[in-house]
Amino acid sequence: MATTHPPVVRRPGRRWGATVAGTVFLCVMLFPLYWMLNTALQPESGLLEVSPVPHSLDLSGFTAALGEQGGHLLTSLAVALGAVVICLAIAAPAAYGLARFRLPAARSIVFGTLITQMVPGIVVANALYSAYVELGLVNSYFGLMLADASLGIPFAIVLMRSFMLSVPREVIEAAEVDGAGRLRTFVQVVLPMSRNSLITAGLFSFLYAWSDFMFALTLNTTDDVKPVTLGIYQYIGAHVGDWGSVMAAAVLSAVPAAVLLVLAQKYIAAGITGGSVK
Repeated sequence: MATTHPPVVRRPGRRWGATVAGTVFLCVMLFPLYWMLNTALQPESGLLEVSPVPHSLDLSGFTAALGEQGGHLLTSLAVALGAVVICLAIAAPAAYGLARFRLPAARSIVFGTLITQMVPGIVVANALYSAYVELGLVNSYFGLMLADASLGIPFAIVLMRSFMLSVPREVIEAAEVDGAGRLRTFVQVVLPMSRNSLITAGLFSFLYAWSDFMFALTLNTTDDVKPVTLGIYQYIGAHVGDWGSVMAAAVLSAVPAAVLLVLAQKYIAAGITGGSVK
C-alpha cells in the first residue's frame, strides 16, 4: 500500500526572508552601477563631493564623453561583431564534429579546450605580439578581431557541443536519406535547431571582445585601432579632475552589453540548459 506524504507548506516568514535577502544582495551588486550613473550626472562635482542623489539631470558629461569616445565605441562595436563572426565560424563546425563524429580523442580535445582558458591573458598577448609582428597584423582591425575571438572560442565549442549532442540522430539521418550532404545537413538542419546555443555563444563572445583590454593594449602601438576600454584607460589619465565625463564614458560603454543581455536573456537560459537534457 502506497503511503502518501502531506504536502509541503512553505512558511510565509521564510519566503519573505528570502525575498528581502535577495533584494539586499541585488542592491549591493547594482550599487556600483548606480554610483557610476550618479557621478556621470554631476560632472561639476569632485569625486569626494558627489551627492548621493543628483539634484538635476546634467548631461554635459555625456555630451563630452560621447564627443571624445564616440569613435572608440564604434571601434569596439566593429571589433566585437567581427570577433563574434570569427568565433562562431570556427566554434560551430568544431562543436558539431566533436558531437557527431566518433573521434578517438574527442573528450581529450574538449578537456584541452577548457584548459586553454586557464592560461593568463598576458602570456597569450605577449606570444601573439611576436607572431603578429611577423604577420603584419599589429595595429589592425582584423588582428584584434582574431585575438578577441580566441577568448570566446573555447566556451563556444563546449557550449554548442553539449547542445548538439541533444539533437536527435534520427533528424540528421532523415536529412541524409533525402540526399543532403554533411555540410548541407549541418547548415540547414543542425544550426537552426541549435539557435539558442548559437545566440548564447555569440553573446558571450561579444561580451569577451567588448570588455577586452589586454589584447587592445598589447597588440596596438598607435591610435589607429583604439577600443573603448583602451580609450577610457587613457581618458582617466587625461581627465582625473573630471570624473563626471569619465563615468559618463563608462556608462556609455556598458549600454550595448546591457541591452544585449536584456534582449537575449531567454535564449541564454535555453542555450545553457538545453544541452543538459537528451
